[in-house]
Amino acid sequence: MFYNNLLYVCRNILVISIMKKTKIISKILYALTRSLAWIYLAIGLYGTFAWITKTNIQTADTTTIINYPFTDISFLILDNDQSYFLFAFLLPVLSYTLFFWLLSNVFKVFYQDKLFTNPNIGHLKRFYLANITLPIVLVAFSSFFIAIEKGIFIIVALHLVLGVFIFIISEIFHQGLSLQNEQDLYI
Repeated sequence: MFYNNLLYVCRNILVISIMKKTKIISKILYALTRSLAWIYLAIGLYGTFAWITKTNIQTADTTTIINYPFTDISFLILDNDQSYFLFAFLLPVLSYTLFFWLLSNVFKVFYQDKLFTNPNIGHLKRFYLANITLPIVLVAFSSFFIAIEKGIFIIVALHLVLGVFIFIISEIFHQGLSLQNEQDLYI
């Protein structure tokens, strides 16, 4: 009897220790990915502003250089082409803004007090749907306007794998929510 109680206490201490580490790591990753989302958004907005207003911009033959604000130091080097700007710069930058925003919501799920909730499953679902569908659709759409480099397909494949992985985690959360709801009915 004493041995079983000791094992129970040790197991609970281990679970609590692991959950504390998970919460700390997920909070750090949440802050990092949310910051990256804001940085990507700022770069996209600044690049668009500079491109449209021709502010802080230098144009050479086939190249457009967007400088850091209020300096002559190069920040973005782009082809001097509207299609390139839209499909090789703006679309990827805004897509990664969305990616990091959704990823930060995935990390946010793991530091909540209650993991198995419908809103948490919703965050996971939005992330895996975006990673499974958007890269393929955006690359296919962009291929009508610009040449797609071979390395892009590796990135698309990585997003697909990430999407499938989060889909599996989402299904585990869905099962956990069902078990949690059944348990609530019995209590």
